Amino acid sequence: MPRSGKIQVLVVSAKGLHDTDFFTKMDPYVTIICRGQEQKSNVASGQGSSPEWNETFVFSVSGDEEQELVIKIKDSDAGTEDDIVGEAKIPLEPLFLAGSIPPASYNVVINDEFCGEIKVGLEFIHEETHERGHRHGHGHGHHEDESNFGGWKESSY
Repeated sequence: MPRSGKIQVLVVSAKGLHDTDFFTKMDPYVTIICRGQEQKSNVASGQGSSPEWNETFVFSVSGDEEQELVIKIKDSDAGTEDDIVGEAKIPLEPLFLAGSIPPASYNVVINDEFCGEIKVGLEFIHEETHERGHRHGHGHGHHEDESNFGGWKESSY
């Protein structure tokens, strides 16, 4: 079955990263690569080994071939080449089957060594190749999701 549509990637946060800066906290950011498309997050300045991004990226996908998402975490270094902290590879096959995968932690590795985790949520928005059922109402699916997030209350001290 052709998998045409868009993939929404929510990059939440990372933890346990190896801090590449010895003297200051590193300024991590991520680049996300999917089928030759590359997008870059904001830099989490000074957030060191537990950065939070909470950014969403959208990629277009089409075709049948095996696909994976590569997320590279880098440290933004002024004046020098940005250090790569590690990368996570996320196969997209489970996403195509499930439609969406809530934020989960994936291992970040460098040179086959485990060096932290990154939390990523995925959603696949299927696009029909032939025009049918393009009525209004498609765009309103996100409002139900938001009520789930608003459902929990932080415990008051």
